[in-house]
Amino acid sequence: MSVARLTKTSFASGEIGPSMLGRIDLRAYENGARRLRNVVVMPSGGVKRRPGLARIAGLPGQARLMAFEFNTEQAYLLALCDGQMLVFRDGVQVATLATPWRAAQLKQVNWTQSADTLLVVHPDVPPQRITRTSHTNWTIAQWAFIEEKNAIQQPYHKFAPDAATLTPSATSGAITLSASADVFVAGHVGQRFRIAKKEMTIVSVEGPRAAAATVAADNTLANIAATTDWEEQALSALRGWPISVTFHQDRLVIGGSRDLPNRLWLSKSGDLFNFDLGTALDDEAIEFALLSDQVNAIRHVFSGRHLQVFTSGAEWMVTGDPLTPENVQLNRQTRIGSPSDRAVRPRDVDGATLFVGRGGRDLREFLFADSEQAYQATDLALLAPHLVLDPVALDYDPDDRLVHVVNADGSMATVTIYRAEQVTAWTLQTTSGAFRSLAVVSNATYLAVERAGRWSIECFDPSYSTDAAVKLALAPTATAWTGLGHLDGIAVQILADGLPIGVAVPASGRIPARGSRTSVEIGIGFVGEIEPLPPAAPGNANMPRSVRLIEASFKLLETCQLRVDTGSGFVDVPFRGLGGAFALDQAPPPFSGDKRIRALGWKRTSIDPLWRIELPAPLPFILLSATQEMKVNDR
Repeated sequence: MSVARLTKTSFASGEIGPSMLGRIDLRAYENGARRLRNVVVMPSGGVKRRPGLARIAGLPGQARLMAFEFNTEQAYLLALCDGQMLVFRDGVQVATLATPWRAAQLKQVNWTQSADTLLVVHPDVPPQRITRTSHTNWTIAQWAFIEEKNAIQQPYHKFAPDAATLTPSATSGAITLSASADVFVAGHVGQRFRIAKKEMTIVSVEGPRAAAATVAADNTLANIAATTDWEEQALSALRGWPISVTFHQDRLVIGGSRDLPNRLWLSKSGDLFNFDLGTALDDEAIEFALLSDQVNAIRHVFSGRHLQVFTSGAEWMVTGDPLTPENVQLNRQTRIGSPSDRAVRPRDVDGATLFVGRGGRDLREFLFADSEQAYQATDLALLAPHLVLDPVALDYDPDDRLVHVVNADGSMATVTIYRAEQVTAWTLQTTSGAFRSLAVVSNATYLAVERAGRWSIECFDPSYSTDAAVKLALAPTATAWTGLGHLDGIAVQILADGLPIGVAVPASGRIPARGSRTSVEIGIGFVGEIEPLPPAAPGNANMPRSVRLIEASFKLLETCQLRVDTGSGFVDVPFRGLGGAFALDQAPPPFSGDKRIRALGWKRTSIDPLWRIELPAPLPFILLSATQEMKVNDR
């Protein structure tokens, strides 16, 4: 039997999955935790209670959040809903716009932005161009490709077999097209065809091998001979619309469509809506397919160090400095894949591109390795796969170095990333209800939250301590606190001057006032949890067979609550007279220093922690380090 003293000075490895409990040989075990809930790991290694969520606005229903940032002074939150888009600036709704996307289509929506223009795509909806002309004036219209001499410079493709021919009845005006194979369907009416680069519009379909067309002016055909040199517009209601889009090297890049899922189109340089391939001059458009042993659908195109292409089965690098039709090169890098049933947009974090893997249980870091001159896709969730559960949204808060991953089950995994200090620390956030979407706008993290079938936008705010929270400025004589309709029927916590004064359930948007208060915060409480990993005795490669905690010491910073269980149940540790009842007239001053707690009792299991911290009160908490003194018995 021996006495051991272990000090955990960092939680820089975050929560570790149950499958890793036996890996005491890893450095991550030394800096990890067994459970971290509703807390975040600071880049310095400490743990703090997460901020509350300030209520911004209600939503009409299901929503997908997007950031629109013209510059640091002009940033907007966009909420795509069923058939409409709501625009918010600094938490205030400034515009509403009718849109073509229905609620069921929102999860497949993809987008990119350039200055005042947002391009939004969906494989079943014509691509849209959303433009801001002022803070309150926004317009939406379908893309318009460049038209020159009655020729639309859009992508074209021959969907029929290579040997299929078309025979025109004349070289200009109204003509009939005869096909050698089944080519035409009713959906072709109104679409553009090309024969030897000369365009015409289909006006009617007589059958699968015959159609009437009108040859566009300035597009007179060379002859009326049967030819295999023909094609139709690649993007249409019949063939599907773009899946993903981005800007790269002054070109607009379209990644895949519904019927051409593995094809890339790059516009002319400096002419973003012109996809004329021309004669392959350096500035002309580029088109090619991703050909490999599998036909993998493109899910995202991303402009990073190179043009990165994420497909359902692999990740690719498109190189060329600059990209031209002659020097473009395509190389497959890794074989991870991205989800096919939803669009979770990759994000750049310190030069690495983070993306969700196809299996839905990993978050990958797509990073170029100079030593190998190739990309690698490290799994950031390798030690905590239980926290990543079919992600539906992903974004990055650069101020706090937090990557938030909204899961399909309504929880949200948060990872603190600081590559220079080797910090990759996972925690899990929950709320009463479910997180559904996410967007970081000017370093403010907004969330679409669903509670009891009601949707709202909320924002992480360090000045708030509860969720769905509102702050009310009150007259001293107020008899009721109102404006709480979104909290009806939900038990809420009440804070006055930073002090919790009780719990209530609003009805008809109001609760009776409690004393003479000039300001209160009312919102839904949440509980923070911290559990360390089971102890490993110093110098011992095995877990001790039995352990008795003698004393636990916690180094705290600006903390007003500490509730600890060392094996005999949770106990509230007082701070200068503040106990569990919070029966003071004003909030207690924050405490910084050490709190020591004595303990009794042996533990004879190697997977139980020696202590637990619970944070039920809406009060600040920061844990810098924890020291545990224990008796160890290896026999």
